Amino acid sequence: MSFKALWQQFYPSGSPPFTEADLAPGSQTDRVFIVSGANSGIGFALTKFLYPTGATIYLAGRSEERISKAIAEIESTASPLGAKGTLRSLHGLDFSDLRTVKPAVEKFATSEKVLHTIWNNAAMGHTPGSSTAQGLEANMGANAVGPFLFTSLLVPFLRAGAQDSGQPSRVIWTGSAQIEMNSPLGGIDFPRLDGGVTIKELVDYAASKCGNLFLAHEGALRWGSQDIISVCQNPGNLYTAIYDREHWLLVYFLRCFVLYNAKYGAYTMMFAGFSDKITMAQNGCYVWPFGVIKPNSREDVYKAISEGKAKLFWEWCEKKVKPFR
Repeated sequence: MSFKALWQQFYPSGSPPFTEADLAPGSQTDRVFIVSGANSGIGFALTKFLYPTGATIYLAGRSEERISKAIAEIESTASPLGAKGTLRSLHGLDFSDLRTVKPAVEKFATSEKVLHTIWNNAAMGHTPGSSTAQGLEANMGANAVGPFLFTSLLVPFLRAGAQDSGQPSRVIWTGSAQIEMNSPLGGIDFPRLDGGVTIKELVDYAASKCGNLFLAHEGALRWGSQDIISVCQNPGNLYTAIYDREHWLLVYFLRCFVLYNAKYGAYTMMFAGFSDKITMAQNGCYVWPFGVIKPNSREDVYKAISEGKAKLFWEWCEKKVKPFR
């Protein structure tokens, strides 16, 4: 791990290169987006920025009540004179239970024929002893395998979105500085993939985020010919609901000295989703906070990719999701 690289991700220098000011009102009319985990935190901040663009935005997540509340809040706080998008609920989607994924895609398909960008934002840490409904380690299952199934089922819509717009569609996976800090050698401990339960919360969470980096790399190789760009981004160190279980004094310290407002994570995600600096030539790239194209600093992770471990992880995911396609 490079401490310099970690410091640069903890405390990015300069202003974010892509903000809400770079998305003109009405500029995304007739485009369709999905944001998972959009009812709070980074996903909510991102959706607020996307709303004035005129796009149709699906807020994907588990709770119908929380998504409806988020939609109402965004609609009520939007400028009455500005352009407005269309916010739609895609509730009932629980990445901890693969049985919920295909029905969510089928619901999407009843209204849409195209998809232009999906932000796989939803994620959380899971405590030791946790597992998914299908018996996967909870972090890997909910943060990587579930989004993998969701995205792969949406590929026909992304392909149609690229044809519709004349520009590549984009898949945005979510990484983390935890990859550098806590993921095992090579990013993922493959013998543990079928272990079934969380053992070390931070290590297993970090491995799931490295899983997303692997999926972004493989997605670029497999979907690039279909005009789909697949990238992984680290949104930054942000204050979100993921800290709700922590002691208030620790949270106070972190908010004073480490954590940024969630909107800065949305800036990273907008850069990954819209910046013209990301083209097919950068397909599979990694994005640092709050909008810098730069490889993850863990050289052993890229060594693992060169040795075929990202391909192996993709194939493992395929095996796990096959019964739920």
